[in-house]
Amino acid sequence: MSTFFYMLLALVVGVLVGWFIWGRLRGELDSLRGDLDRARSERDRFRADTDRLSGELDACGRARADLERQLRGTPAKAGADKAAAPAPTALMSSTPAAAKSPPAKSSAAKSASTKTVPAKKPAAAKTATAPKASAAPRKAAPAPKKAAAPTAPNGKADNLRRLIGIGPVNEKLLKDQGVTTYAQIAAWTEADVKRVEEALNFDGRIEREKWIEQAKLLAAGDEAEFARRFPTAGTASNS
Repeated sequence: MSTFFYMLLALVVGVLVGWFIWGRLRGELDSLRGDLDRARSERDRFRADTDRLSGELDACGRARADLERQLRGTPAKAGADKAAAPAPTALMSSTPAAAKSPPAKSSAAKSASTKTVPAKKPAAAKTATAPKASAAPRKAAPAPKKAAAPTAPNGKADNLRRLIGIGPVNEKLLKDQGVTTYAQIAAWTEADVKRVEEALNFDGRIEREKWIEQAKLLAAGDEAEFARRFPTAGTASNS
């Protein structure tokens, strides 16, 4: 009778222990399934971004090929147009005058040889007055003002991954939008939330996960209230 009682007791204890272990394993399994679903959604979004960037890269490659083809064809076309252009009429009319110029030069040389030495004084006067003309320096043109460089935002960037719902990917996307501190998120308006959700491809996630409330507590330095209201922040299931 005692043996049967011990066997029955062992059976009941085994069933209870098995039920407890199964409950724990089931909870872990559900958590892993949630992580897997999030990973799949991130993967799909990455694939969409990759396809979009590949399309833009192909378009840029085609545009570059078209520009290179146009640049290669432009010099040959310009040379053909230049060769086909007729000679200017001024050059054609100046050719006979150039043929008749030697007698004029010879007569000028003869007249110069008959001049006396005092004829060179005016040239000296011109040379003396030449420095006066060049003494007035030209004013240098004012240098163009350089455009003011954009100023970087003041303050040190915060660890945005402390907020529930912000993982490595979302943190990078927020930094691409210029969001680096808790104070910025705490000061978001409805228009800012709408703009960020469109950029991050979210749908009500910011309000659902209370990003603004979390950011206000962290910006104010209220760590105790933040830990009380959001105990899962900073854990493995944060993002």
